[in-house]
Amino acid sequence: MTSNPAREAAVEAVTAAVAEAGLDVEIPREGSFLVTIPGNAKLKTLVWLEAGPHSLTLTSFFCRQPDENHGDFYRWLMQRSAEMFGMAFTADEVGDVYLRGRLPLSGVTREEVDRLLGCVLTYTDENFNAALERGFASAIRKEWAWRTERGHDTRNLRAFAHLAEQPE
Repeated sequence: MTSNPAREAAVEAVTAAVAEAGLDVEIPREGSFLVTIPGNAKLKTLVWLEAGPHSLTLTSFFCRQPDENHGDFYRWLMQRSAEMFGMAFTADEVGDVYLRGRLPLSGVTREEVDRLLGCVLTYTDENFNAALERGFASAIRKEWAWRTERGHDTRNLRAFAHLAEQPE
């Protein structure tokens, strides 16, 4: 295999950025990183970084396909994407939503990796609850009712208390 100095520098930049941020990381193979970012709205976000021959690709699962309100849900995500730096929301063939970005190897620095990981955290935390409200409101209402009827804890649903008070 021939040497690729740009790829090697990108791998070093990712390694340094993740270590400096103190994030948990798994390296299943050379040039591939699975980084765990703790959050608030979404408690844990996994980010897959892959240094290829020409670019660094970033992929992070955001949420599964919505149960309802598909048009508004995807339109809202597309509008969010227009304002985002270095990445956008995308959907796979079944409709599950990801954050996805690509950067040429020449642009991969420790600072840029840190910025992109920060963007993933920001975009996930700022949009997660609103996305769930748009695509999963009925399921949230049912879960809230089920828990309250049985006296179970609703602490992790508090952000959605207003949905429980609205009729379906």
